[in-house]
Amino acid sequence: MAVRLFLLSVSAQRKFAKAPLVFGLLLIASHSVAAETPVERGKYLVGIGGCNDCHTPGYFLGKPDANRFLAGSDVGFFVPGLGTFVGPNLTSDKETGLGLWSQNEIVAAIQAGVTPDGRELAPMMPWAAFAKLTKADAYAIAAYLKSLPPVKHQVAGPFGPTEAVTIPVLKVVAP
Repeated sequence: MAVRLFLLSVSAQRKFAKAPLVFGLLLIASHSVAAETPVERGKYLVGIGGCNDCHTPGYFLGKPDANRFLAGSDVGFFVPGLGTFVGPNLTSDKETGLGLWSQNEIVAAIQAGVTPDGRELAPMMPWAAFAKLTKADAYAIAAYLKSLPPVKHQVAGPFGPTEAVTIPVLKVVAP
């Protein structure tokens, strides 16, 4: 029996010999996560959230303009009965972007679909999905958007259902 206990002890020693390595890796991983700033986290979330798709000029035309990243689209979305909407400028420009919006107002738009003036966002803005973000992640996105350099770019529209549209439009036509 003593031999068996010794063997278990050796086995346990082998099993836990890697524990300092595992613990060290966990410590490094937790440190790198803790070292991530809200702006870095927001940049990551904007990237995986696909914000670039609807809010960067040239994206829907196959040539995204990296110099005007998130500065507003140049292609509209047609919604039957509502009109045509264009992804707005999300940079910190005070005249054409989010420069005058607070982080709380940006979070309200992201998670509740409401602008500071009380207007509801267009239906293609996936705010209902973004409503499931944690508050920390929503505020990280707001921090990142506030950190973007201002790019002056006034998008066209929105256009009402009977108004003439002056830009290319994405339109879904039901069969």
